[in-house]
Amino acid sequence: MSSSPLMAPLSESTLGADVQVIARVAVALLDPQTVVLAGLRALLEREPNIEVMGVASRLDEALSFEPDPDVIVAETNLQGTRGRVVVERLRDRFRRSAILVFTTVTEASEVEAAFAAGANGYSPKDASASDLVDALRSLHRGERYLAPSLGAVLARRGHENSDVAGGGLTAREQDVLRLLAMGHTNLEVAERLGVSPRTAEAHRANLLVKLGLRRRAELVSFALENGYLDRRGWA
Repeated sequence: MSSSPLMAPLSESTLGADVQVIARVAVALLDPQTVVLAGLRALLEREPNIEVMGVASRLDEALSFEPDPDVIVAETNLQGTRGRVVVERLRDRFRRSAILVFTTVTEASEVEAAFAAGANGYSPKDASASDLVDALRSLHRGERYLAPSLGAVLARRGHENSDVAGGGLTAREQDVLRLLAMGHTNLEVAERLGVSPRTAEAHRANLLVKLGLRRRAELVSFALENGYLDRRGWA
């Protein structure tokens, strides 16, 4: 992922050979600061097939968005209402919209509470521009999103938390983690999970980024220390 500031220009994304079309994403923005709304709108409207259909600085304004957006990017630290209550109100109103919490609040307990209340993704506001765009596209594909900087924090709290499955890891990522930690190659991981070697490699790369690790040896230590494996293999 790029480490550039949020408002830095984006470079062209390199799409995989199997990607044919970038789907249109209708986005709505909720933030109490008008300067943030303006900056986010300007950023996202430069992206192909992302349409900002509405902005709001108060929760009651956001609840009036029509038609329902594909993704709502919401600061949950609002005057008079904050945290999981904001997510719950949005979820009650927009049953089919994905909700990305985009906030200055990054405590692990708040992240977990937001997912429990119905959020689909969570990102700190110091995320890079490319990370934000990736988050929107992931949510639009029906995936969950957790910023890499938060994934490591939650994973280390233990993988038993059901609100953020696997401490920030998907079930497939947990399987890949276990197999890699047991010494399997990317090809062997692909064969065991019934996916392509390219997909297995992508999962490995995502794991390293999400957990803040750099080498396979660190994955082994992480898996052992956090209960994904015991000394004999699968936990």
